[in-house]
Amino acid sequence: MKHFRISIVVTVVLMVLAGWWGYAHGGPHGLLNALWITGVLGVMEVSLSFDNAVVNASVLKDWNAFWQKLFLTVGILVAVFGMRLIFPLAIVAVATGLDLLQVWGMATTTPDEYSRHLMDVHAEVAAFGGAFLLLVFLNFLFDEEKDVHWIGWFEEKAGKLGTESLSILLALLAVAVCVELVPPAKRFSVLYAGVVGIAIYVGVGWLSSLLEEDEEEAARLGKAIQRGSLGGFLYLEVLDASFSFDGVIGAFAITNDVVIIMLGLAIGAMYVRSLTVYLVHKGTLDEFIYLEHGAHYAIGILALIMFASVKYEIPEWFTGLSGVAFIAVSLYSSLKYRKQMVMQ
Repeated sequence: MKHFRISIVVTVVLMVLAGWWGYAHGGPHGLLNALWITGVLGVMEVSLSFDNAVVNASVLKDWNAFWQKLFLTVGILVAVFGMRLIFPLAIVAVATGLDLLQVWGMATTTPDEYSRHLMDVHAEVAAFGGAFLLLVFLNFLFDEEKDVHWIGWFEEKAGKLGTESLSILLALLAVAVCVELVPPAKRFSVLYAGVVGIAIYVGVGWLSSLLEEDEEEAARLGKAIQRGSLGGFLYLEVLDASFSFDGVIGAFAITNDVVIIMLGLAIGAMYVRSLTVYLVHKGTLDEFIYLEHGAHYAIGILALIMFASVKYEIPEWFTGLSGVAFIAVSLYSSLKYRKQMVMQ
């Protein structure tokens, strides 16, 4: 329970703020409605980002105390306010040519218009996030130094044949397919967004390698971020951004009130961070050896869903359940493996 103490306190504070906001704009009915929607958004964010917590924990567990504390303090501020509020506002600002204050005014006074502008750039954001997340999955799959394999023969072959260059090639091909799915007027902007997603992933890896003492050990991104560094910190923040925008888009299917969306997603983000800390401190990933695999496969599916969403309507329940399904199966496989080890 101690790992979730701060999240519970923050939940109470944010729910009070949500209630006040709802009451100020709709009286007692508005208060109850705001509390309900804020709670639903918090649960939705946790369900969509559970795999994010597992991946964060797999990286964070090998970091030193300084970088762990930095990620769990400064990182949570970036996750809550930067990715759930400023990031969507900035995207609309770029798309419309308005400044952030004007976009904030639009979001609070004419939320339908704000939502429309946000939806208009969904294809570009999906291409960016899909490219980044696909590289996260592929570089995990192609890691030849990985000695634990969930899907044995497939992962062993992928580890031997796959390289970082192949990951980038596949990501570029995925972006190219994505470009073909959108109308001609959007093709350049979608291509640009996808290439930027790939460039940021590669750039973060280069920065991590640059900051490492042992260049040979830092040759791969997974090793470069292992002990914690500025590059590793940026890697996790971009990863969180790729996850969070999916939640922001889904939230507008529930409400157009940007304040309630921010409060609800912030509550979910806090619990995701607390879950990350819990997984690190309890050594859960060492205890359930396939859990990390399940989370990365969930990320791979999410990347494909994001690419497909540039043309097709993908229900939020399917996006959430697909990730949960992989994690549930990997958890079952881990329990089965532990039982076999005990019997031996």
